[in-house]
Amino acid sequence: MVREHMRLHKLHGLGNDFLIRFVDAMPSSDQGAHQALKLCDRKEGVGADGLIYAVVDPPGLSAAQQAPRRAAMRLWNSDGSHAEVSGNGLRCLTHAIAHETGVAQLDVTVSTVAGPRRCTVAQSAAAGTVFGVTEMGSVSDGPRPDLAGCDPVAALGSFLGPQELIAWVTLDVGNPHIVFYVEKPEMVRISSAGPAVESVFSSGINVHFATVAEPDWLTLAVWERGAGATGACGTGAVAVAAAFHRWGVVGQRVSVGMDGGHAEVDLAEPVTLQAESAYVAAVEVPDFAA
Repeated sequence: MVREHMRLHKLHGLGNDFLIRFVDAMPSSDQGAHQALKLCDRKEGVGADGLIYAVVDPPGLSAAQQAPRRAAMRLWNSDGSHAEVSGNGLRCLTHAIAHETGVAQLDVTVSTVAGPRRCTVAQSAAAGTVFGVTEMGSVSDGPRPDLAGCDPVAALGSFLGPQELIAWVTLDVGNPHIVFYVEKPEMVRISSAGPAVESVFSSGINVHFATVAEPDWLTLAVWERGAGATGACGTGAVAVAAAFHRWGVVGQRVSVGMDGGHAEVDLAEPVTLQAESAYVAAVEVPDFAA
């Protein structure tokens, strides 16, 4: 039997990379999880932090409803778990639609599990790169720890290294985050600290360690639920900016530096995330569900 193939677009937002597949209808949860596990594997698959399925201009919409263009996305993390939304993923998806349709700039409203998110992209100076602005919705209080003693600070143990923990808070940006204010994020043993903190949240959580580098500039180390340590996290950048703003440390407009680059967050309503994304490649692989 000849196995059918699927076409994927690979892009990254500040090193946070995604595989994007355009489809006519969303897969089942089990099918999405199965394909994410296979395709996102960095040794035996294509390799990525997550797999996005997208339906562009869903059927049944009038021309008026499709201005700006509309899309729907569902995201599975590299471990097969489902994610509600992704700031970098939204920008990469909009970039992929622009690439596929051959336009230099694009305005798309994307339906996500967390609600609609509007994203605009325009070509930047570097080939294959765009600059995007994404409306991220509102920031609200996050989940409380509910497992294994319910104390994320105790769960950290010695993973912080020899430094002080100044403050922490949980926030929701359509997905859950915990932000730790520390002196030196680079000293945190992120591969141990991330899962240790997640272990006290029954639904998992994105874990961030951040500090102030200079006025209105934060630096951030990321542990993403379902993907592990990543080069950047878009919703995480928003959560960190909002946390430090609550603590009175930064203003409304904040730059957030991560391993993969920096993003700009504006906390005025609607909260926006601004950063670049880069198109890597289009690839064809066997369709594991065919």
